[in-house]
Amino acid sequence: MAPHAAHTRSPRSRNRPRFDEHLPVDHRLNRVYRVGAGLIGLFLLAFGILGMINRIGFFSTGGDTVVGLNTNGALSVLSICVGAVLLVGMVIGGNVASTLNMVLGVLFLLNGFLNLGLLDSGSNFLAFKMQNVLFSFAVGLLLMTFGMYGRVGSSLPHDNPYWKSRHPESPPARREEPEHREPRQVR
Repeated sequence: MAPHAAHTRSPRSRNRPRFDEHLPVDHRLNRVYRVGAGLIGLFLLAFGILGMINRIGFFSTGGDTVVGLNTNGALSVLSICVGAVLLVGMVIGGNVASTLNMVLGVLFLLNGFLNLGLLDSGSNFLAFKMQNVLFSFAVGLLLMTFGMYGRVGSSLPHDNPYWKSRHPESPPARREEPEHREPRQVR
């Protein structure tokens, strides 16, 4: 076997984007991921802590509300855990926060649909009401938006690693140097 054959990648892995190599730690999009995750994480953490302080039963389906949302002990613990994960993602930043926001956004949307179907049933163990479902949809859409910012869109710059991974056949973007013009002489 030739020595260079050991280093060739399969066509499938060649198209796989390698994001960490292209986005520096201080990339401007990093702030969007961090702020979005941080604010939502802080709200969920506060919501969960306030629910725990009120000593609501763990699987209580009563009408206990905190900050306008129905809650119980299980939802409070879950909110604290998800809020902490979002805060950790905020601290780590970069692609971790972006991916975490997208994944949790999808989970919030799915949770909203699931609990919408369970609203008036005995299986509503998180004590969701309609305001919780709407909150879950809103947070899911926000998190997905924060996570997809800079990854999808019709106007991504050609040096963006996400654009490059979708267009592997395109030549690398050249930086156009401005044409040097002699100043006009005034007569």
